[in-house]
Amino acid sequence: MKKYTICKHIGDLSKRNNGWTKELNFISWDNREPVYDIRTWNAEHTEYGEGATITASQMEVLKKLLDETNPLKTGL
Repeated sequence: MKKYTICKHIGDLSKRNNGWTKELNFISWDNREPVYDIRTWNAEHTEYGEGATITASQMEVLKKLLDETNPLKTGL
């Protein structure tokens, strides 16, 4: 298991029946520069599932893409 520090919990995306929560966090993995991270965690944050990490610059691009494709704005 990798060493990690959750620098900031940004929010919960969903909760599973088993009590695990899919979260968006700002995390430092193995003492590296923190990244945005989406993955499932147990309630104690001692176990985690597979996830995806996104750098700050990638998050800016993702936000722009999401804003441009917002179904409320584009009628999709």
